[in-house]
Amino acid sequence: MTVPPDDVMRLTALVAEQRRRLDETRDRAAARALTDIATGILVDRLACSPAEALGHLARLAAGTGMPLVDLAADLVGLAADDPLAEAARRAADEGMPPARPRLAEAAILHAEDGDAMAAALLGETFSLSGAVAAALWALRPDGALELAGAAGLDPLERAHWRRVPPQLDSLQQRAVRDRAPIWWPGGAGRGRGAPPLTGGGEDVARAVLPLTTDGGCAGVLEIRWATRLPGFTPAVRSELTALAQVCARTLDARPGSADDDRLLDAAAVLTGLSDAFLLLSPVRDATGRVVDLRIDLLGRDVPRVTGYSARSLLGQRLSHVSPQTALPGGPLDVSAEVLATGRPAEAEWSIAGAADEPVHRVRIARIFDRLAFTWDDGERIGASGALLEQVQRLGRIGAWQQDLVSGRVMWSEPTFALFGLPPAAPAIGLDELPGHVAPQDRATVRRFREQLLRLHRPAFATFRLVRADESVRQIRAFAEPVTDASGTVAAIRGAYQDVSDRYHSEVALAATQDRLADTEQRAEDQERLALHVQQAILPPADQPVSAADLDIAVRYRPAGDGQLVGGDWYDAIVLPNKKVLLAVGDIAGHGLDAVTGMVALRNGLRGLAITGAGPAELLGMLNNVAYHLTGGTFATAICGLYDPSERSLRWARAGHLPPVLVRDGEAGLLPLPAGFLLGLAPDAVYEEATTTLQLGDALLLFTDGLVERRDLPLDEALQELIRLAGRPVGDAETFSDHLLGGTSANTNDDTCLVTIHLR
Repeated sequence: MTVPPDDVMRLTALVAEQRRRLDETRDRAAARALTDIATGILVDRLACSPAEALGHLARLAAGTGMPLVDLAADLVGLAADDPLAEAARRAADEGMPPARPRLAEAAILHAEDGDAMAAALLGETFSLSGAVAAALWALRPDGALELAGAAGLDPLERAHWRRVPPQLDSLQQRAVRDRAPIWWPGGAGRGRGAPPLTGGGEDVARAVLPLTTDGGCAGVLEIRWATRLPGFTPAVRSELTALAQVCARTLDARPGSADDDRLLDAAAVLTGLSDAFLLLSPVRDATGRVVDLRIDLLGRDVPRVTGYSARSLLGQRLSHVSPQTALPGGPLDVSAEVLATGRPAEAEWSIAGAADEPVHRVRIARIFDRLAFTWDDGERIGASGALLEQVQRLGRIGAWQQDLVSGRVMWSEPTFALFGLPPAAPAIGLDELPGHVAPQDRATVRRFREQLLRLHRPAFATFRLVRADESVRQIRAFAEPVTDASGTVAAIRGAYQDVSDRYHSEVALAATQDRLADTEQRAEDQERLALHVQQAILPPADQPVSAADLDIAVRYRPAGDGQLVGGDWYDAIVLPNKKVLLAVGDIAGHGLDAVTGMVALRNGLRGLAITGAGPAELLGMLNNVAYHLTGGTFATAICGLYDPSERSLRWARAGHLPPVLVRDGEAGLLPLPAGFLLGLAPDAVYEEATTTLQLGDALLLFTDGLVERRDLPLDEALQELIRLAGRPVGDAETFSDHLLGGTSANTNDDTCLVTIHLR
């Protein structure tokens, strides 16, 4: 049906008239509200009735020639002495026309919706003379800005800017992030990010102000002018900032937008997801930079983890509770980044604050203008957590926990590998476990589950697990109930261990018991043979060795009882060229193979030394012997040639510990020349060093059995030897006994010590 043009014109005029009347009604309502406030002030000041106060106000307006509403605005401004009053005074100081921010305030406070608030800003504020558009955005839980109202925007612009996501680098999001207004009298310019609004082009003036409240940020206000402006004077900035605060309080007080409601909504969501969470507000300095976080809400598990009561945590700054939060790269730095970008992140944090406490991986996400920290005990990392994970892998153990309140099942990473499942797969609870075992063992698993869930007793069981690839593993399970502070069983915690190898080994062991007895006998015979060979090759350690002007003592200490014979060896002989060969070495491994390798290398070095080659060349040739002729022998060694005429020691090393030089009561390690293990690769090249000795010097050559300890790093063990050696040297024999008796090695390894004293 076609509507006649005259009817369309009449309908358009009717709509325009209704809009005009509606605007007038709103203006009258704002003026009436402002007049009522001024009347109330006069009632209080003059102690008169409301009617008398209104009459007095009317007479003042008539006497001054001012409109009644303007006089009421001035009176409210004098009484309030707030930012709006300060803005009016600034305008007067700058010689501007009289401002009407009070009327704008009243119109905003009585606006029915966001559109009316934006219209009141454009219609009642002198500083917006020439402004063509105003828009208000409300901050949502996900960090997005949602258009709450606008004036002067066409429908396309409203649709385009209905929602501003947190990841968009827009002026609105920058104002929320920095908590600071953005003043652009000359437009966006080039390279300054996305324009605030699509209409009007870029070369127009814009102002974007955050709507801040005591509880945080409620949203953003933006004003757009039709042209460029010469600048924003202090009066204009003051008035717009004050009106933005009015908009913030009004927008924040509306149903569904109040800060308390947002806080409760966020708490409800977090409580449903985790018992370990913190909801925090950013604490900013005068420049808007995040300097700390304030704890607003916390999960019920937080006091147990931190050791603080809920009462002592609420309202506290996070850095006061946990100072390491503020360390570079810590949760505070990560939080500032999350607030700025809206992207969730993770941070490592020792929540309890003690150095020996486990470190947690904390997830940090933005909710409205707050931050949520969430974590759980199954995600501890750091030294203790990494060690636990390593132990689980080595022992083929997988830890697990099932929360009986929420039903949540947590697995450690090795547990997924044990079940043959990817880490992203859902964890299997006790109720589902029977469906993953061999049919013959399902009754065993049900008894295991019943003892834990119904009888609340520790339990263990062994069953065959059928994995997703249909392979079968023998599993040992053990678990125990976990009680909360009231003694109620709240969770089940336990571990699964893959004992398939042990199970198959036990079967094989039972089938070959007789053969094992024969093997043990052969091993004992081989050990005795190795011991005899070792004793036949190495000279007795209690017989002193004299060479040139050197006093040489040797100590050999075999491993403890029941240990295999090792391959430690030493040598000290005078060569035909009158130089002294000094050597010590350690064959990798124990038993007959180690002893035969020791014999080959020791005798090989003696034979090669006759050639007159230097220590580095001797080790190079000995390395080829180990690589090509001994069938996989690996060894460390030190080879030295002492020249009595020059009192110099030329030496080289093959992966061995450095010698210790004792001079004038001070001991220290000699600098190490390069050289790796014998037998590792053919044609290896070794570096050589020369050390000049003085009368009274002592030189110690030793194998690692002298210093190695299970509970101490090797470099610290060497420092203990240096401290022990730093004493006046008597004869080599006494000094050797002193060193051997004073060391605290505990690895049950063979020990060889050669002490050389220059007399």
